[in-house]
Amino acid sequence: MRTLRAILFDIDDTLCATTAFAKRARNAAVHAMVEAGLAVPEETVVAELAEVLAEFGSNYDHHYDKLVQRLFPAGLGNVNPALVVAAGVAAYHDTKFKELRPFDDVLPLFEELRTAGIRIGIITHGLTVKQAEKLVRLGVVPYLDPDAIFISEQIGISKPNPKLYQCALSRLKLKPNETMYVGDNPVNDIAPPKELGMITVWAKRAAKRELTEFDATPDYIIENFDELRALVE
Repeated sequence: MRTLRAILFDIDDTLCATTAFAKRARNAAVHAMVEAGLAVPEETVVAELAEVLAEFGSNYDHHYDKLVQRLFPAGLGNVNPALVVAAGVAAYHDTKFKELRPFDDVLPLFEELRTAGIRIGIITHGLTVKQAEKLVRLGVVPYLDPDAIFISEQIGISKPNPKLYQCALSRLKLKPNETMYVGDNPVNDIAPPKELGMITVWAKRAAKRELTEFDATPDYIIENFDELRALVE
């Protein structure tokens, strides 16, 4: 019988529906930019923004600047481009402030895990300030072991490198077989910790794709955190 000492979680599409939220926030930004004077059909702007994201990555800080540059000058006329960009940025952050929240079953589970004495932590890929902001906005910080927050940029190791997970185990003085990792991405969140012998759980409710025959097989598959609660019990 294994003793479970810690559960470490991914953030995006595991604790919250990041992909769906990001789409809503970007659509709100596009609408605001058109309202601010960007004289281009919204569907055209959305398509162009998708190209910007594909080319520069989701962690790039100047998506809307690049977007306006690509649509300038035909789409702006006499409008100051800085105001159009500012409208998009403000709308994106307003949406983030209003709508970014954890799945309904996250905080109740975290409360129960904390009461049971199980350490709760994070292993996430992304920019330090952005991932830390998500933790604050999601309201999960009070439940986390302060020593168990591992953000790839801050550590200097990115997913899917197993060294990121090994770093967490070493710093927390945990054995792999007493540590569970929960994530949505088969490549980033299942294969690396499984290679180390950690207990792997695929949280599939917001996953971008299904498992394939080429993916590592998770130890457990869950649709929601009520199922995770039952599994832990």
